[in-house]
Amino acid sequence: MKADRFWPSDEPLLRSVLDWSWQRILGGQDPTARARPVDELQADVGETVTPGGIGGAEALRLFTQVLVPATRAQDNPMNLAYVPAAPTEAALVFDLAVSAAEVFAGTWEAGAGAVVAENQALAWLASLAGWPDSAGGCFVSGATMGNLSALVAARHRAAGLRDDRPGRWRFAATADVHSSVHAAARVMDCGVLEVGGDGCGRMTGSALEAALEAGDDGLFAVVVSAGTTNAGVVDDISGVSRVCRERGIWLHVDGAYGGAALAAPSARPLFDGIEHADSFVVDPHKWLFAPYDCCALLYREPVYGADAHSQFATYLEQVDRSEWNPADYAVHLTRRARGLPFWFSLATYGTDMYRDAVEQVLSVTRGVVEEIGRRTYLSLVMEPDLSVVLFERTGWDEADYVAWSERNARAGIVLCVPTRWADRPVLRFCFVNPDTLVERISEVLDSLGD
Repeated sequence: MKADRFWPSDEPLLRSVLDWSWQRILGGQDPTARARPVDELQADVGETVTPGGIGGAEALRLFTQVLVPATRAQDNPMNLAYVPAAPTEAALVFDLAVSAAEVFAGTWEAGAGAVVAENQALAWLASLAGWPDSAGGCFVSGATMGNLSALVAARHRAAGLRDDRPGRWRFAATADVHSSVHAAARVMDCGVLEVGGDGCGRMTGSALEAALEAGDDGLFAVVVSAGTTNAGVVDDISGVSRVCRERGIWLHVDGAYGGAALAAPSARPLFDGIEHADSFVVDPHKWLFAPYDCCALLYREPVYGADAHSQFATYLEQVDRSEWNPADYAVHLTRRARGLPFWFSLATYGTDMYRDAVEQVLSVTRGVVEEIGRRTYLSLVMEPDLSVVLFERTGWDEADYVAWSERNARAGIVLCVPTRWADRPVLRFCFVNPDTLVERISEVLDSLGD
């Protein structure tokens, strides 16, 4: 017999939530789901936070029938906007188990079992980069937190190597670096030395050298992109890493989207030089088939992360610093074991299947590029490095692109949001789902000729 408890137990409600979750994982999300005006939503939802509560059954009804249909179907194979998601069934269902386990995964003492598993997943990612077994880090919410944490560690290391404080701390990046990197600069109150990109926006070693000719005082890091969000471009990591080694500058690789392609032998040469980087982020919730929110932050020499981020207080005196404490490696203390669904999926399917899934996405990308080339009314903006495809429809302006995009989104055919390149509107596909079919995309391309 269970002891009395404060919160009432409701087994039928638990079963209802689990049943809906099960069906959602198996059946996917409605591709026509989309945001609605706040006044419409508020009217349908009503007041839910009340003194007496509305009851679990009604709250679940609102969630399944009103709230979820007003969210984007991120994991639909025809969602090609921004950077979508494609979590495996194993990762999704295990996210339920992680929540049920209620693990505090900030310290070894509280979450040793979870930390061991997460570290195995991190070790696989580090091995793809060619890093030593001593490399490590932790999982954070996303690349915004990952990039910030890595850059804080880089500046902390640079500060320890000099006797004075520069007039202005800076790091170098191109104009096409992710917005989260510029956000990190604002949070850290440091400057950004802009390095000119090539015709595709790619940072090269020679361009970095040219930018540094005016002096590198206060420069504590260089940020390269392993797959820019807008165009999927991979910077010249090899050339940039050579310059960083020669000058003793920390090299950080933002692979939030594109770092997943390290797992694909066909794309691996694009990342040459990453073995010399000092830090690296990749989001498994993008192209490594994990659910939100999951970013892997890795340091080639983790001691620099720990030096910058370890927290000390009387209530933390019992934390065993000889063991691996994820709280020591990023701007956080409290954290859930957000890397476990990724680990479970890797353990379930194996790294070979992950390799094949990423290769499948790259194969689909190449097939779509060929289909674009077969249509006289379409033109490719550039050959893709990874799985982002930018292309144009002859004779269309921005209004035409927006109308076509909205019409297809409402019909649930495809989610493709226009972007801009070289100050002109273009269409953009971002492929991360191995279930996306070239045949389906070919039909979409046909509609552009109507």
